[in-house]
Amino acid sequence: MKISIITINFNNCFGLEKTITSVINQTYKNIEYIVIDGGSMDGSIDIIKQHASGIDYWVSEKDNGIFHAMNKGISKATGEYLLFMNSGDCLINSNVLDTIFSSPLKQDIVYGNVYLIDNESRSTWCPPAKLSFDHFVQSSIPHQASFIKRRLFTKVGLYNEKMKISADWKFFLDAIVRHNCSYTKVEMFIAECEANGLSRKPDNQNLLREEYFQVITNEYAELLFGEYKANFKIASQVKLSRLIALLKKIGFLKNIDIS
Repeated sequence: MKISIITINFNNCFGLEKTITSVINQTYKNIEYIVIDGGSMDGSIDIIKQHASGIDYWVSEKDNGIFHAMNKGISKATGEYLLFMNSGDCLINSNVLDTIFSSPLKQDIVYGNVYLIDNESRSTWCPPAKLSFDHFVQSSIPHQASFIKRRLFTKVGLYNEKMKISADWKFFLDAIVRHNCSYTKVEMFIAECEANGLSRKPDNQNLLREEYFQVITNEYAELLFGEYKANFKIASQVKLSRLIALLKKIGFLKNIDIS
């Protein structure tokens, strides 16, 4: 089974080399490795060229953001499953893919756990084995530890390039909740990534909550309100207050004034 691993990078040569090394040192050999660089000027291209023998396709050119770059990688991928390991992310050891794919997998999404690295400390992100709308209202699954069938990007759609931070969260939400895609969790740690990634940076928290709010209220209002199928914008003030109270409770609206 061919696995396409996609790495996107922009001016992060140290993280890029760490990621490339963790991929090309895998004992699992049926890997198609794709690197999408956004026109880096920090020596990243030299790193790519040094490891060119282990990279099947790479490009360095200006893009329109992280999810545009990820979609470019999808367009070049030919593997049955896709894994996104962006610069700075690392597979946990050299035989982790051999372990995961030691027996055939059929589910649309196969995911596991990740370590979050913050300087010298390490915490864990262990999503549940059963996914639901309630889970995605509050969290997601880590793309660094999620193998996605390539055909799913035709069924569900590519990443929404209008979103700046949480398009991967929306993709998983749509795949599991709206399209009822099959999934399974492997109870193992697959990767490690930086704890201060794009979606975790303090400066991005307001935008993250706004993106969650727009998706949940505009596209999943019926799951919040049950019998109330209408868009929340035309719902009564009582229903809207209920929605805002719920989202404040789970933390999306801590610093946002929506009135």
